[in-house]
Amino acid sequence: MREAVGATLAARGLSESSLIAHWPEIVGLDVARFARFERLNWPPRGAKTDPEAARPSATLILRIDGAFALEAQHLAKLVMERINAHLGWRCVAKVAFRQGPLPETPVRRRVAPPGPEARARAREIVQVEDEELRDALVRLGARVIEAGG
Repeated sequence: MREAVGATLAARGLSESSLIAHWPEIVGLDVARFARFERLNWPPRGAKTDPEAARPSATLILRIDGAFALEAQHLAKLVMERINAHLGWRCVAKVAFRQGPLPETPVRRRVAPPGPEARARAREIVQVEDEELRDALVRLGARVIEAGG
């Protein structure tokens, strides 16, 4: 996966795809609904913005919904702290906002768990000693059985 998206992420100032993949978990669902990661802007090579930092810090660029602009300014420090904690170093020193429309996030629908009959049939079929693997295979098998497979 890294090879497939590496060049695109590098163009956006990222070597860490987890900021995109786990954005709601990093900043929280309330912020993620109104703010999207756009890019990290790094200072020119050789420039140091913080004398105590081993590496120069970046500016986090977020695309935000216009109605969320004031609240985003208030939450900027929290977002910066969460991203730095996620990455494990003081990567972000500033946050900048770009107001504009946000892409719609797909709504994940919750799938009902398989019924007891399908689970029982799947349990009969799965013959695995490892408990976690067996449970996962039983859930998968039950879904396949219910789907008519």
